[in-house]
Amino acid sequence: MPTPEPFTPRTDRAAIEDLRARLRATRWPDAPEDAGWSLGADVDYLRELVAYWADGFDWASQERAFAQDPHFRVTVGGLGIHYVHVRAAGAPTSAALPLVLCHGWPDAFWRYLKVVPLLTDPGAHGADPADAFDVVVPDMPGFGYSDRPDRPLDTVAVAGVWAELMTTLGYERFGAAGGDMGSHVSRFLALDHPDRVVAVHRTDAGIPVFDGDPGELSEAERRWIADTRSWSATEGAYGAMQATKPQTAAVGLTDSPAGLAAWIVEKLRAWGDCGGDVESRFTRDEILTLVSLYWFTGTIGSSMRTYAANAAIPMTRRTQRVEVPSGFSIFGGDVVRPPRGWLERTANTVYVTEPPHGGHFAPFEEPERYAAELRAFFRPFRG
Repeated sequence: MPTPEPFTPRTDRAAIEDLRARLRATRWPDAPEDAGWSLGADVDYLRELVAYWADGFDWASQERAFAQDPHFRVTVGGLGIHYVHVRAAGAPTSAALPLVLCHGWPDAFWRYLKVVPLLTDPGAHGADPADAFDVVVPDMPGFGYSDRPDRPLDTVAVAGVWAELMTTLGYERFGAAGGDMGSHVSRFLALDHPDRVVAVHRTDAGIPVFDGDPGELSEAERRWIADTRSWSATEGAYGAMQATKPQTAAVGLTDSPAGLAAWIVEKLRAWGDCGGDVESRFTRDEILTLVSLYWFTGTIGSSMRTYAANAAIPMTRRTQRVEVPSGFSIFGGDVVRPPRGWLERTANTVYVTEPPHGGHFAPFEEPERYAAELRAFFRPFRG
């Protein structure tokens, strides 16, 4: 059994100075007058953000904040995997429910930083101490501080790695939760390890895949599929690029920090419940912490290649119904919001709520509500 090793995020000062030099030397594109965000990233906003990144943002302080949680790396499936592991506060090991939190794109363990203390020590935050979790937050291969795989891994493979990781940590039975690509990972954990996953919670159901008779669908389901296709036609260019030609984009995004910021920040704004003002949901430091994580680890290319791997997952796996008890919290500001009929069609759905506020990054945008959703959903599956 591999032995986890403590890990401390730390960046060499020379790498930080190189980033600042690149930011100051950014070659900016022109933009139509008053284009704003209508054609993609707002160049005027990015100029301000990049200027702050170069001369105001303190990455070292963010790394020190990371270190407040216990970080580890361990070899699983032949890959070095980084994860945050925080045990339940003040609870016997046998009383806490182990929970693996599965992130998506374009993020990493960053997605769950705000909810870890709410889940591991609910009593300190006005909730029932009996609802405490042992929380594991891994970076997917090719994301954050985990190794970049030699070949792209799809979310089926990642689910297998997470099952092995939980075994390594001594957890034979556990809960799983995720959003975005992490919704896929947690779904495949439930599909492939139903004897180990006690229940699975998701904040979305992904892009709909249906190969049956359309007449079987309700009007609400047909409308949702049509709306999702419309969304994909106007907002899905990033996904088509990353699923087909990720290396082309990776060249520019790995070389230009301003380009990397444009690629990521545009998604935070479009997918967050922010009403068009990205900094109403994510502070400037929070935004740049995420972008800097991608920059210093050099993982934007490897993260995008996961889309190419996922595109090859067989239709039979995409449409397989989840029989493990499933819960969904569909936040009001998310990009695609499936009807309950679809959730029940595709999973053994025992819990559905629709929190009014919060978008695609719900654990980061609405941490208190997200934590409350997990506590409520998993409560019947403890013990």
